[in-house]
Amino acid sequence: MDTEGTRRPPSGARAALKRQAIARAARELFLREGFGVGMDAIAAAAGVSKVTVYNHFGSKEALFTAVIAGAVDESLTGEPAAALTHLAEADDLRPALLDAARGWVRSVRADDDVTALRNLVAAEAHRFPELGRAWQRHGPEGHHPAVAQALRTLADRGRLVVPDLDTAVLQLYALLIFPHIVFGSYGTHIDDALTDRLIVSGVDMFLGYYSPRPA
Repeated sequence: MDTEGTRRPPSGARAALKRQAIARAARELFLREGFGVGMDAIAAAAGVSKVTVYNHFGSKEALFTAVIAGAVDESLTGEPAAALTHLAEADDLRPALLDAARGWVRSVRADDDVTALRNLVAAEAHRFPELGRAWQRHGPEGHHPAVAQALRTLADRGRLVVPDLDTAVLQLYALLIFPHIVFGSYGTHIDDALTDRLIVSGVDMFLGYYSPRPA
């Protein structure tokens, strides 16, 4: 019998639509009611049975983790995603990464729902320690696949030297995104001028550490 970690969720186009509906309903209810919301309520809001919810996600902890993980990378769509995807082809990596970082940070700053979901993890983890364990099992690369893939491609093509991908992902987030998450959780806004200084210095620090050394 499959465990939660190895369970294979339903596949196919119809199953994908149900999975999306469940994730949307769960996101809305988690934001409104916190992690304590019942799976019955999530199933009803998604228009599916509770069994279907469990077939797709296995547990409420796994569902919450999937919702949060999706939200973390939600800002990396459209132009920010395209900019990250094409970094490896850039003639000069620094201006390309600066452009990508500015688009990414701009998206993060503009998305109040994503900020609220991130804050919800911190708010609920002490009451539901199993949630923290479920979140930890995914690891940085699992939470941030778009960034991880961009860095992996740059490393594969020799543009960066990345011996530890999980660490590099977290460091890039720490330099560019985490200041806005931390300050935002206290209701403090980082102004545009400081935001750009953080981006420029963050990109320079990241490239200074991970760029190949001259032979």
